[in-house]
This record gives sequence, structure tokens and C-alpha cells, in this order.
Amino acid sequence: MRQVRTLKLVMAILAALLASPAAAVAARLNVVIDLSSQTMRVESDGRPIHRWSVSTARKGYRTPTGTFRPQRLERMWYSTIYHRSPMPWSIFFHRGYAIHGTTEVKNLGRPASHGCVRLHPDNARKLFELVLAYGKGKTSIVIVR
Repeated sequence: MRQVRTLKLVMAILAALLASPAAAVAARLNVVIDLSSQTMRVESDGRPIHRWSVSTARKGYRTPTGTFRPQRLERMWYSTIYHRSPMPWSIFFHRGYAIHGTTEVKNLGRPASHGCVRLHPDNARKLFELVLAYGKGKTSIVIVR
């Protein structure tokens, strides 16, 4: 059901791009990550469209806070620092930090990473596709404590 909703949203955005470039310019995607609750909220022009559990930095590591823009997107990436761990649907936003899918879904909802923001792979794919549809320049990533 969520896939259908995401597909409909992507189709609506694409239709807006084709029908009215001015409307497309106004469309914005906001990704808000709350470190204290280990959740991510995804908003389209201020309207909530998704809320997911995440895993951010565990003790001894840190997830950067602040406002960022996606810098690079990789459908599949392997960590160059941590044993070539798979990072599907990676959205790099600050130096080597990324939002990406994880195989450790059992840890979602609590700190468990080296600093990246981990998501369920299905949700990471949805977010990746939304960023592609909106564009990196129309997407903001806000990380708060």
C-alpha cells in the first residue's frame, strides 16, 4: 500500500513537472531525522508523507546535526571504511555520511551505526526515489538532537 502511495506521489510530481514548470519549482522534499527518538519524518511541501524508524550513531560515534542537501546518490555502495558493508540506496549528505538501507533491520529504532542514518531497505529505496523525483536541490535533510 505504501509503495502505491509513493508511486502516486512520484507520478504527481512528474505530472507537475510536465504540466507546470513553475509548480515544480515550488515542490520541496524535507527529511527530518530526530536523533532522540530515532525516527525520520519525510515531508512534501510541509505535508508529512512518511515516518520511519532509523538507526543513527551508537556510543563512541556521532551523526552530524544541522541542515544538509544530498550531495551524491548511489543505488548500491559498499563502505570503504567498515568492511565493505553494503549500503543500498545511499544518499550522501555530508562528507562520508549517508542515509542508506541496512541489513540490520532488527536494530532500527535505536542507535547502532558508525554515524550514518540507517533505514529499512524498502524505505531507503522509497526515499532515494523521492530525492530523484524532487531533485537534490529541492531536498533538505535536517538532523536534530
